[in-house]
Amino acid sequence: MRVVIVTESFPPEVNGVAHSVLRTAEHLVRRGHQPLVVTPAPARGADCPPHTFGAGSTTAELPVVRIPSVPLPGYPQVRIALPSRQLTAAIAGHRPDVVHLASPFVLGARGMQVAARLGVPAVAVYQTDLAGYAHAYRAGRGLGEAAAWHRIRAIHGAAARTLAPSTPAAQDLTAHGVPRVQLWPRGVDSVRFHPRHRDEALHRALAPGGEVLVGYVGRLAPEKRVDLLAAASALPGVRVVVIGDGPSAPGLKAAMPGAVFLGRRTGDELARCFATLDVFVHTGPLETFCQTIQEAMASGVPVIGPAAGGPLDLVAHHRTGLLVPPRDGAAVARAVETLAADPELRAAYGRAGRAEVTARTWEAVGDMLLRHYAEVLAEHRGTAVPGAAVAGAVVPGAAVPSAVAPGATVPGAGQAAPTVGSPTPDAPAVAEGLPA
Repeated sequence: MRVVIVTESFPPEVNGVAHSVLRTAEHLVRRGHQPLVVTPAPARGADCPPHTFGAGSTTAELPVVRIPSVPLPGYPQVRIALPSRQLTAAIAGHRPDVVHLASPFVLGARGMQVAARLGVPAVAVYQTDLAGYAHAYRAGRGLGEAAAWHRIRAIHGAAARTLAPSTPAAQDLTAHGVPRVQLWPRGVDSVRFHPRHRDEALHRALAPGGEVLVGYVGRLAPEKRVDLLAAASALPGVRVVVIGDGPSAPGLKAAMPGAVFLGRRTGDELARCFATLDVFVHTGPLETFCQTIQEAMASGVPVIGPAAGGPLDLVAHHRTGLLVPPRDGAAVARAVETLAADPELRAAYGRAGRAEVTARTWEAVGDMLLRHYAEVLAEHRGTAVPGAAVAGAVVPGAAVPSAVAPGATVPGAGQAAPTVGSPTPDAPAVAEGLPA
């Protein structure tokens, strides 16, 4: 199968979209398919080494076309592709069976137009809550959010299939009028992210007083609400460590003078940092999935996350971690305090989390994507696929299982977290994250 992947982000950028596209392309190559990646060019001088993958007994290099781009004003880490004839030439020249649009918005919208002109079916992967971002950045207040949903509907409505990474994301898309939505979650490398990588020397260096090490991993940007860790960073016996970079870094360092900021970490070094944490906290309320929660669980670390979006599919409340009302720093601090005081509870949650994610391999998720491709191609050609129907169409308000492997489901998918205390306007009927 020949596949063009049009993505808004790709390495050397470090984010969820870039990582999932790389792993998808890797899987396609190893299964004998022929992917081409089209992406905005990084900043001048950025190192862009070729990506090579083992395909059976041979090694294949992934072809990548980089479109001229400019930095997003106020957030130079994000690149916006300029209009270019290279996009049409790249897609047409590859002669794809399917065009895969990864988190389409600017370059992806143009990719959709090209695919339509060429008569090639497109699969659009929803991965970024752009409407939520518009609200978080106060882009025209409600008008910005409405405009974002209008664009999302326009792009995804033209796709043969939209793939959502979690039950809440799928329901949100369908509620806003996006048709043909099905589920496609994300995998995790449970070999790289593993409890055996815990480094006690690193723990002593980061928490020399024997403090409980509480970590966040991800971009430091307004929508991630890392500022919600401020109250937790002031708790006695707790040391907060922040791994990542972004425009919010200076303000966060001023707000949390006792925290350790390690900057960006990748590869084996990142895996070592994950496994060395005692508690992992994700604070962002706008996650369509939340890959770092899966990586923490694979590392055997108990997690605290907001009871909103993707974390609802990932965190089993009071079993693998704690869910708290989104945008509530006091609730985050109480959950941290609870886990910091109970090492046995942390260990139990960590073991359960590890057991939960080990089957969620990128291989299983990649094969699920190939079945989605096959179904889309069959629909396009008017033929049938034996054993089709990877996941049913999403019905507004319906609970939809998030399959991560054939026949498997994510525990708790589509379920509201247990309620402790009164609901909040942001998260009706969610848990405060404290033991009952």
